[in-house]
Amino acid sequence: MKKRLTLIACVAASAAAIASAGPAAASTGTDGYDVLAGGLVSPLHVTAGTGRTVLVSQDFAGKLTRISRDGSTEDLATKTPKGWEVAGADTRGSTTYFLESVGAGEGDPAALDGHLKSIDSRGDVDTIANFADYERRHNPDGDQRYGFGNDVGAQCLAGWPAFPPTKYKGLVDSHPYALAVKDDTAYVADAGMNAVLKVNLKNGDIDTVAVLPPRPAVIPKGLVVPTDMQGGTMTVPDCVAGHKYAFEPVPTDVAIGSDGMLYVTSLPGGPEGPELGARGAIFKINPWNGDTDLWVDHIMSPTGLAVTDNGDVYVASLFGGEIIKFNCEGHRSQFLAVNLPADVDISGHTLYATIDALGDPSKPPAGRVIKADLR
Repeated sequence: MKKRLTLIACVAASAAAIASAGPAAASTGTDGYDVLAGGLVSPLHVTAGTGRTVLVSQDFAGKLTRISRDGSTEDLATKTPKGWEVAGADTRGSTTYFLESVGAGEGDPAALDGHLKSIDSRGDVDTIANFADYERRHNPDGDQRYGFGNDVGAQCLAGWPAFPPTKYKGLVDSHPYALAVKDDTAYVADAGMNAVLKVNLKNGDIDTVAVLPPRPAVIPKGLVVPTDMQGGTMTVPDCVAGHKYAFEPVPTDVAIGSDGMLYVTSLPGGPEGPELGARGAIFKINPWNGDTDLWVDHIMSPTGLAVTDNGDVYVASLFGGEIIKFNCEGHRSQFLAVNLPADVDISGHTLYATIDALGDPSKPPAGRVIKADLR
């Protein structure tokens, strides 16, 4: 269960309040990559733009920023109301598409809002689709069950707190987080719906392509879980040890392969690390019929991916501290060791990535966009 991406929600408020001194100029490093720009607030998404430009979403600051080849920057879109995020973007020709959203305050579905928008070459902005309205009408994962199964009895769960819920179905929640555009269709990974959607760019119609399956994990004895968003925790009762808890799948990015299949990263709810291990995954989805297959798993916090023409997949492992390469058969190798990579994109033989994506609120913004040669 979550109202925003669990891994970033704890720093969203403080990061949004950081006053950026402005992105730093480009530089060349010796770590296998060059820095295009720095001084960014929460750069959680990156997209290769037109004319060797790069787009970066400073999510918590509510900005979509274009970086030119000389490292200079220009904000294309800003969302000033408190709590609004600007998220993933993609370009087709002279048009840029991007996502914006705000969460459900105090769990009130009526407070949800989120859109797909476009910016043309003149800077005119149009709203194409409204995801919150779609979620309130359809709730794609509303029949999907999360939490413990019937093998865990009511007596065992009697002292369990309200959060995380012991058993529940998909709630009304929308967080449009990443997109990929092909022809007249935008595919959107919605981290609140736990679904991948498609949007008709001509008329704004939304359809569900697929709902990702729950991500069960065996609960170990002594596991400490959060009980609220203010730092409260509890140790799970011994009676749940050895039983499975079905966590939400939380899609974080979508990319289109050369075969037309969709590759989707999933960041499962609940802890990652020594407690439950690396539980992130990549799903492969057939966009024509919604068939969904687990392609690779055991990835630490995968929050962004990109696919090359030959089928290689590059993944940003946020808390794993690396950009991972999977070949077309799913075999894994490290491409770059970097700090807090949040997203990747590919243009030709160049990989773009955001690193240092989550900063210390007491220090100046330090997020960076880098590029590396794939050859």
